Amino acid sequence: MDKIKMTTPIVEMDGDEMTRILWQMIKDNLLLPFIDLKTEYYDLGLAHREETNDQVTIDSANATKKYKVAVKCATITPNADRVKEYNLKEMWKSPNGTIRAILDGTVFRAPIVVKGIEPCVKNWKKPITIARHAYGDVYKGSEMKIPGAGKVELVYTAEDGAETKELVHNFQGSGIVQGMHNLNDSIKSFAKSCFRYALDTRQDLWFSTKDTISKKYDHTFKDIFQEIFEADFKDKFEEAGITYFYTLIDDAVARVMKSEGGYIWACKNYDGDVMSDMISSAFGSLAMMTSVLVSPSGDFEYEAAHGTVQRHYYNHLKGQETSTNSVATIFAWTGALRKRGELDKNPELTAFADKLEKATIDTIEGGEMTKDLAIITTISNPTVLNSEDFIKAIAKRL
Repeated sequence: MDKIKMTTPIVEMDGDEMTRILWQMIKDNLLLPFIDLKTEYYDLGLAHREETNDQVTIDSANATKKYKVAVKCATITPNADRVKEYNLKEMWKSPNGTIRAILDGTVFRAPIVVKGIEPCVKNWKKPITIARHAYGDVYKGSEMKIPGAGKVELVYTAEDGAETKELVHNFQGSGIVQGMHNLNDSIKSFAKSCFRYALDTRQDLWFSTKDTISKKYDHTFKDIFQEIFEADFKDKFEEAGITYFYTLIDDAVARVMKSEGGYIWACKNYDGDVMSDMISSAFGSLAMMTSVLVSPSGDFEYEAAHGTVQRHYYNHLKGQETSTNSVATIFAWTGALRKRGELDKNPELTAFADKLEKATIDTIEGGEMTKDLAIITTISNPTVLNSEDFIKAIAKRL
């Protein structure tokens, strides 16, 4: 059989621990036998990030700007324990955060829906995609403990020295205070990415904040979304037969719980953090959650939503058998291959991505799965497969 040809490379970002092992298994069993795979390879494993002083992460993000499509393996974001374990010069930043900042992107996360892995919310029939703004708010907040009575103010000092003040609170005793910020340019990028991804996936877009309480901060988000929609996307949404609407975060939560799914829910940074965990848990497993970073200029970086599966990796190093779920990592590859096929007008590559996803879902629905799914499935007497045998079962169907 002739292998499927590619004209433009995908940026390939390798990663860490058990997901790195799965990465190679996926390539060997599911991709290389069928595709003349072209990638520009970057090793984002922690040892190589240390070796390059993290320059490799910056290079991979810039390569994504060049080639428009990337696929990323899960990577370690080091804490104090990891600094000791890997003997690091410093506590390197999250690669995802670095890449997100360079691409100015928004993260879209959606569950992979499979029969036999039933969501906790019984009326959810279709995936719910969370779009999370990835800048500012409490994640860049400044905090202070207030020891006793006194006045706290917000103070803006303009470049010419003029000051504008806003009272936060007159404290009568001890307390706490937090200041947070966002940038109009970042909110605009967030909005454009959401509108473009909704068009790309032909899904309705919801956006929610709490502008009734936060009449300046949250209201600014609402206003920027509406302005960009009216100016650039309203006609396109009508042509595509999809809708955009804004609602309060509490109303959105109520609507989500009663809905069938099948839409994108755009959230501010903290809301998106919490709601993406709620959605992934309610649909069954974080290992069944896709994640794609989309920039306002149309760059796409696909990855799994989960981490490096450290515990399984240590068992693997001891020679013990593991049963690690590779579905989200497989879907990172299929997402990137499909997008590459779309951009290059390569229908064979796009069709291959569709078939690999179908083979993966059919394997699970046929009763062959990893241990994490076997514990929660409604399929009777599932066959529990180890990490490699699960991938080989998919290859057989493919």
